[in-house]
Amino acid sequence: MPRYYLGVDGGGTNCRVRLANEQLETLAEVKNGRSNLQIDDGEPAYKAISAGARDVFKAAGIDFAEAANTYACFGMAGGRMDSAREEFAARAWPFAGVKVYDDIDIAHAGALGGGEGGVVIIGTGSAAMSIVNGQRYQAGGWGFHIGDQMSGAILGRELARYAVEAEDGLVEASPLTKAVIAALGGSNQAAMTWAFATEMDLKLLSRDGSEGCDDALIGRAPGEFGRLMPLWFDYLEQGDPVASKLLAIELGYIDTYVKWFKNHGAQVMAIVGGLGQRLFPILQQHYGDFVALPKYEPLHGAVILARQNFASN
Repeated sequence: MPRYYLGVDGGGTNCRVRLANEQLETLAEVKNGRSNLQIDDGEPAYKAISAGARDVFKAAGIDFAEAANTYACFGMAGGRMDSAREEFAARAWPFAGVKVYDDIDIAHAGALGGGEGGVVIIGTGSAAMSIVNGQRYQAGGWGFHIGDQMSGAILGRELARYAVEAEDGLVEASPLTKAVIAALGGSNQAAMTWAFATEMDLKLLSRDGSEGCDDALIGRAPGEFGRLMPLWFDYLEQGDPVASKLLAIELGYIDTYVKWFKNHGAQVMAIVGGLGQRLFPILQQHYGDFVALPKYEPLHGAVILARQNFASN
């Protein structure tokens, strides 16, 4: 009887589903809707994966009844909480077995081919994880407001703050700070309006349905700050002094994680995420062979973990 492995890379924007055979060769791959476990109790994620599973079997030309001979692994955005993962795994799935992980676990498995070592995600958000001598370590990934130190969102926010300070005459301006202010509307007032998303005319409602809430604030999402990163890279390559200052800040954050990895014996730190991979040549200069590019993408990491978890079943 054939055995299949199904991997899911469940993101906040969309989820990708891959079906593989026993040799982990891809049979088909599809994309479906958003799948963050923290959104609406995971219901959109359940619907997206359920539909994606049917679609991927159809794309592979395999009867969906074979889901009963399929072992699945889901790597989910918003999967940091143990209880959320356990509840999601316990839903009514058609598979022979299901294991749910945080999305960094599948990034780790893909980057290191299922082996030991460390991985950092440096994209819009950031997080770190390693496995050393069978023990799992994790740090970061606590979100834009209190974490994500290495991320494009945080670096973009620092860039916007510095540009506003430069426009006020508090710190030295540069071509980059002028370009940032221009991108945010041409003045500090326009930048503030952008930051609060004022022109979007959003309203915050309390639980009782009344307008307004003293405990929350509307503002730009992390990805909006992350969109300043291409501009930063452009000016970094031109030797802009402010861009170089921000690079030093970013490397300081990354160095904290490098020390953390080395303190518990990790021998390698794979770099995953758009910002991290663009910084990779610079990171190689600083850390040499300790840093590496990923062997495989996170989606293949989910397939690897499916086989690791269920190969003996």
